[in-house]
Amino acid sequence: MTKTKTLSFGFVHVLVAFSVTYAITGDLVIGGAVALIEPAVNTVAYYFHEVLWKKMESHKETLQTFFAETV
Repeated sequence: MTKTKTLSFGFVHVLVAFSVTYAITGDLVIGGAVALIEPAVNTVAYYFHEVLWKKMESHKETLQTFFAETV
């Protein structure tokens, strides 16, 4: 079930990227290019987001103390 859901979301993601780009530009080639490139770039960005998030979670107490003192 999870693989099907992931594939379904991937398809929706590509479809939305294509649709929005095509609606803005009216160009099928640009819409297709963005539909392929944007999800790939977003996947890399998600990886680095997760790395940063894990670092922040490991320093959660320090961050809470820092922001509590600066407010």
